[in-house]
Amino acid sequence: IGILPHFRGTLIHDHWKPYYTYQHCQHGLCNAHHIRELQWVIDNHAQCTWSKSMQDLLLEINEAVNKTEKNCLDDVTANAYRVRFRRIIQTGDVEMPLPPPEPDQSKKRGREKKSKERNLLERLRDFENDVLRFMIETDVPFTNNRGENDIRMTKVQQKISGCFKSIDGAKIFCRVRSYLLTAQKHGVTPTDALKTLFDGKLPAVFFTEK
Repeated sequence: IGILPHFRGTLIHDHWKPYYTYQHCQHGLCNAHHIRELQWVIDNHAQCTWSKSMQDLLLEINEAVNKTEKNCLDDVTANAYRVRFRRIIQTGDVEMPLPPPEPDQSKKRGREKKSKERNLLERLRDFENDVLRFMIETDVPFTNNRGENDIRMTKVQQKISGCFKSIDGAKIFCRVRSYLLTAQKHGVTPTDALKTLFDGKLPAVFFTEK
């Protein structure tokens, strides 16, 4: 709809491949998705130790980032975590080797089919910078859950509350939600945000000093 082609920030997503067609922005992968996928490996492949180690490491890095004032780690600490990250990937490579090629594999078309857990391992390995971008860049979050949460009420309105009766009503709903969520991100409660608005003003935090 004309937004992502012009986006120049960091796009946080779940590794849906079409997102990578947008080359004018940076990419960061949602680690909440990784935590859930790693949990699936833990639950279904008890013999694989790498998945639990990787899950614990990602959560540990996130906790370390949250404790910093700048919301990012210094180079020495970040590099130490990268070393641990790569060692876990190496362990996973040993625990889940690629299957040997099938007979007459050369006659088959397309990519070799890999297991769900193997694909996860290779994604973490091949997109290491995007997985760990949250630990070195201040404005990159650990997950994209906030973005998903922000649009959830719109989907609830569509599915449960009888949809919107007109395009104007949908626009009004989105404008109100956008205002309240922006205020919330600045630490302004919905009540205070609406009261200020009805007084003909905007919350002071909406304005930056020059």
